[in-house]
Amino acid sequence: MKKLLTVCLLLLTLFSQAQTSVSNVPILVKGSITGTVIDATLNQPLPYVTVILKSEAGETINGTITDNEGKFYIQKIPGGKYSVTIQFIGYKTIDQSISIDQDHKDIDLGTLTLEEEATGLDEVTIVAEVSTIQQKVDRKVVNVGKDLTTAGATASDIMNNIPSVSVDQQTGNISLRGNENVRVMVDGTLSNVPIAQLLRQIPSTSIKQIELITNPSAKYNPEGMSGIINIILYKNTNIGFNGNVNFGLTKEINARFNSSIDMNYRNGKINLFGNYGNNVGSNNSYGNIYRPDNTSNQIFNTDRNGKSHLFKVGLDYYLNDNNTISFFTNQNVFDGKNDGTTDVVYDNGPTERQLFNNTIDNISSQYNLAYKHDFKKEGEKLDIEIDYSDFNQEEDANFDFINIAFPPNYEDYVNTDRAQTIVNVDYVNPLNDETKLEAGLEARLYDTTVNYKSTGLSPNPDQDDIPNNGDEFRPTPSTYFDYKRDIYSAYVTYGKSKEKWSYQLGVRAETVTVDAIATNFLENETEINPFENDYIQFYPSAFLTYTPSDKNTYQLSYSRRVDRPGVGQVNPIREWSTPLLSNVGNPELEPQFTNSIEANYIRNLEKGSITAGVFYRLIEDEINRAVFVDRLDFNKYILTFENFDNTSAYGVELSSNYRPTKWWNFNTSFDLYYRQQKGFTERVIAPPGVDPTEDDIIVDQVTADNIIWNFRIFNNFKVVKNLDLSLFAMYRGEEEGIQFTRKPMYFVNTGIRYSFLEDNRATVSFNYNDIFNTMAFEFEGENPVPSVGGFNWESNTWNINISYRFGGNKYRALQRKNRDNNEKSGSGGFM
Repeated sequence: MKKLLTVCLLLLTLFSQAQTSVSNVPILVKGSITGTVIDATLNQPLPYVTVILKSEAGETINGTITDNEGKFYIQKIPGGKYSVTIQFIGYKTIDQSISIDQDHKDIDLGTLTLEEEATGLDEVTIVAEVSTIQQKVDRKVVNVGKDLTTAGATASDIMNNIPSVSVDQQTGNISLRGNENVRVMVDGTLSNVPIAQLLRQIPSTSIKQIELITNPSAKYNPEGMSGIINIILYKNTNIGFNGNVNFGLTKEINARFNSSIDMNYRNGKINLFGNYGNNVGSNNSYGNIYRPDNTSNQIFNTDRNGKSHLFKVGLDYYLNDNNTISFFTNQNVFDGKNDGTTDVVYDNGPTERQLFNNTIDNISSQYNLAYKHDFKKEGEKLDIEIDYSDFNQEEDANFDFINIAFPPNYEDYVNTDRAQTIVNVDYVNPLNDETKLEAGLEARLYDTTVNYKSTGLSPNPDQDDIPNNGDEFRPTPSTYFDYKRDIYSAYVTYGKSKEKWSYQLGVRAETVTVDAIATNFLENETEINPFENDYIQFYPSAFLTYTPSDKNTYQLSYSRRVDRPGVGQVNPIREWSTPLLSNVGNPELEPQFTNSIEANYIRNLEKGSITAGVFYRLIEDEINRAVFVDRLDFNKYILTFENFDNTSAYGVELSSNYRPTKWWNFNTSFDLYYRQQKGFTERVIAPPGVDPTEDDIIVDQVTADNIIWNFRIFNNFKVVKNLDLSLFAMYRGEEEGIQFTRKPMYFVNTGIRYSFLEDNRATVSFNYNDIFNTMAFEFEGENPVPSVGGFNWESNTWNINISYRFGGNKYRALQRKNRDNNEKSGSGGFM
């Protein structure tokens, strides 16, 4: 009996110890922590803040970064005592102790405020003053501060300050990683306004962020070989009545004014917001093209005058915690007038002159309605969005000629209407803590019409031999071009994370119907040229991420994308003309497809971060420029587009954000890439003094191989409490194209900024751009004829900007969903 009692007591003791031991095993408890980080001065969310979870021994257990709303979430934390570190470059670090146990599994740290690190407690600088560049899973995010904003009056002016982005100052075309096949969105939606015109019409002070999405997942629209540039305009959702007002003046030869005001009122379930920006002024550009074959020198001089007014008004209605309805409209009104002169000077002969002037009036309207529903299950949500946009433009152009026998003076009238309807349905379902499923449907209905009339002359088709003196010409027929494109698509993505690894797989299926018809209204007949193209395509994507520690992240991604011909590329109506060159589209262009692979490495440092990446692109049926001899005059050429053989491009990128000292921080980027272009040009080989014929035209196959490199660096120096200096430099390497080789370009900008009044509500800044007056587009070419030249514009400018913010600036709790903004978990596999 004693032995039995002893055994029982021993078992009871062991069982009791086991219970105590088990209750002290923290792994049995799984908890989570959440919170929101805001700026102490602005009371606004801080994105990309690093949140680190450490053990009592100081070992890093887990980590994350805050999303666009300043929120963070770390889950599956074993029970125990920890330290949570909140740190962000330029701000004071916060350390907070927590304990996770059976009674405290899910801990909400609430709202955490970060103060900027300074030498004195009273030295606080508004974070919005300084631009920051952050590398996220699938994109770079440029938070535009007053340093970059005041470098120019429009979006076009500041784009050259953005890593991997270049703007052709002559044509206004934008390129990403050296490729112009890039899609530009405003507030997550493709705009109906031509890109070059759009960038000139958006005031820089209306821009909040610029996103560079170089390898989008299947969730996103697949258009754009080199990716997507998303311009996000200001939208204020602070509680109470709040706003910002900006005024700017830019000048070299001409003065350009820009201003904007951003306001909102939020109380309870309703948030009303509005933004107005304008850009008024003139810009002069000039240049020349010299042709040694006929000793001609074309001298160009153009004055571009425009008035742009951009309105954004919207309403958010918070039905309850799970349902939100939002509506906004963007209205862009533009009035422009261009005056230009082109002189063709010969060594032996009179100077020929073309006088050109046109007026352009257009209105672009966007209406967006969105509904968001959050299910009871954490992270499960449904988004429905309907977007309609309309663009209408009227252009009247006059061409007058001096010492030019043909053509006679004439006028062109062009009316353009574009309508686009987009319907999106997106569903997100976290299947468990490690897995997420996303699916969606989209319909994109696009319709554009161009109505062209002219008082000029065209060749008579009844004549077999058309001389160059214009004797056999008749009035130019009117042309009506109608281009419709309907796209219906569905996508699904599946993502999973496991410890330090995460991946995402996706595919998007699209069916596309294209119907185009060009109708020429002749004297006694009508000529109709139809074009149809129907196809089905699949666009897969894959993302893999490995995060061995909070300091190192590795990413690998793949996507397939498409470049559908733009209206300007397919429009058979002449877009522009000089005495020796005209530009028209090709209605029979096929889309080009791109397979893209990209790898990135992100290293988080104590005072900054470094991002290194490589990419490779294989392009099928590449769309490129082609040059034809003008059959109306064998001394003139026509510039158009054609599909060519497959080609490829690859390159490397390096970028860094770093703060060496409390008074100096900088962003720098370097990219080097190889690109091959294929095309062809026609040229005339008739001897001088001999009238050429069709037999004298030959075709040259041209291949341009490039190794191009670019470098940018932006420095910000804090001189005293409220005074900052900035210095920006850019170098763009030589680039060979089908028609010519562009020479290197570089410039240096500098500026000073001072903040004053209570809470630094007011700011005045002064920038001096291209201080050495070195920014010019210089080139030399061999195709189709030898030529050398260059173009200049008003780059050596000074700019003064004044801004003032008003209102309570209380923290906002909920933000309207923006479909093409980065999701909370990213689209590259992070869960």
